[in-house]
Amino acid sequence: MTARFLWTLLVLAGLATPASAHPHVWVIAHAQILFAPDGKIVAIRHVWTFDEMYSAFATQGLGKDGQPPTKAELAPLAKTNVESLAEFQYFTAAKTGPKFYEFGEPKDYDLEADDKKLVTLSFTLPLKTPVSAQKPFTLMVYDPTYFVDFALAKDNALTLKDAPAGCSVTTLRPELLNASDNAKKDESFFSGLSPGADFGIKLAPRSIVACP
Repeated sequence: MTARFLWTLLVLAGLATPASAHPHVWVIAHAQILFAPDGKIVAIRHVWTFDEMYSAFATQGLGKDGQPPTKAELAPLAKTNVESLAEFQYFTAAKTGPKFYEFGEPKDYDLEADDKKLVTLSFTLPLKTPVSAQKPFTLMVYDPTYFVDFALAKDNALTLKDAPAGCSVTTLRPELLNASDNAKKDESFFSGLSPGADFGIKLAPRSIVACP
């Protein structure tokens, strides 16, 4: 875990007290679904803006004279970040019905810091096999462990690029957690989850793409 992305997650975990609740990293997410000329879905373009604390840790030691680091300075970090995301399945799930799809290696990635030094990671995540959207295609962006909270942007959270005429997007927001689930959101609960446990899906918005 030498990549700064993983290192930052570990540092933030270390800052949490045993009684503190998840999540520890917050992300505002945009996504664009990319279509091929034959009308099939070929990739997801992610744009994730991280919270102030994560951004500060991720860019520590970068930039000059108090200015945000440049894209060129952040390029090596962008590479290690997207490589590290493979361990987390890119925090992305895509499926048709019960069938989940696999992804290839990310491409066209970059990392950028704005004038407030908030960091935004952008990358294209290709599907290993293009997918027809004539049956509803569901996209979810979330962390199963709920260490990272992915919230869809208020405006243009999910868009379509080069989609066939008549395609539409519907986003279903998750219901609020009940009292029992809210009571579980402390470190002892999450540290005791078995491998493969998927608490985060309770809070994951579902974006459904349908084409005629």
